[in-house]
Amino acid sequence: MKVLKIIIMILAISVALYEQVSPEKNIYITVIAIAVFMFGMMQLSAKTPSKNQEKEENDVD
Repeated sequence: MKVLKIIIMILAISVALYEQVSPEKNIYITVIAIAVFMFGMMQLSAKTPSKNQEKEENDVD
């Protein structure tokens, strides 16, 4: 599932970059592609623990 999300994110950012280089820029496609990329980054980074997680756990005790 993680690999699928990464592939979708790469495709989305590729579409966004392609739209920026094309002579007829479609802002809606660019915005949607960037939104998909940001949503994917949010999903992938949700599992990453915080640097302060150990400190926060000690504060609770």
